[in-house]
Amino acid sequence: MENWTNAKWCDVANLVLGAFLFFSPWIFGFDAGVASQNAYVAGIVIAILAIAALAAFAVWEEWLNLIVGLWTLIAPWMLGFQGAKTAMTVHVVVGILVAVLAAVELWMMSQNPPRLTTGR
Repeated sequence: MENWTNAKWCDVANLVLGAFLFFSPWIFGFDAGVASQNAYVAGIVIAILAIAALAAFAVWEEWLNLIVGLWTLIAPWMLGFQGAKTAMTVHVVVGILVAVLAAVELWMMSQNPPRLTTGR
């Protein structure tokens, strides 16, 4: 675990954000409606993708994290979180952070691609 890159720190942050999103209905007392359901599903997906990226990095995981982050960002308007200002705020903030972290990770990988073979 000595070779922790900035990309792995992004994955750890996404894991924390996914867990936060998952537990946010209980933390903030969301209604048991679509906002809570979206928080549970998106939070689990973000966390699983972060764990997968920590276990074995693959570019597709970051693309999926970017997509889920963008979904989390726009979900309040797409799903109609009327009257749930706290749920909307949590989704927007977490969505922005996850999408930005995934984009940063993709950018870092394009600047310094991982080696696919071992050095001799």
